Amino acid sequence: MEKLFIIFILALISESVWETLKMTWQQGKVSMDRIGALIVSLVICIDVRVDILSLLEINTTIPFLGVILTAILISRGSNFMHDLIVKLGQAKSR
Repeated sequence: MEKLFIIFILALISESVWETLKMTWQQGKVSMDRIGALIVSLVICIDVRVDILSLLEINTTIPFLGVILTAILISRGSNFMHDLIVKLGQAKSR
């Protein structure tokens, strides 16, 4: 059952990351606000080494993958992260 939970978590994170990255290109042009938020989040997450995958005890073989994914998610803001954490908590409790 734990492996199914990991698959669910990775699907949730993958969709969230993709939806965030899609926001960088809107109406035929680059959104500088989104790019700026991504850069700031990347710098902070790399410096602090915040890694959502390691916090969820999911091991990776690519160094800094979890840190980069975390930065992309954090660039969406606190409301998005709160909603994501609630979803992760609900999934874990089931």
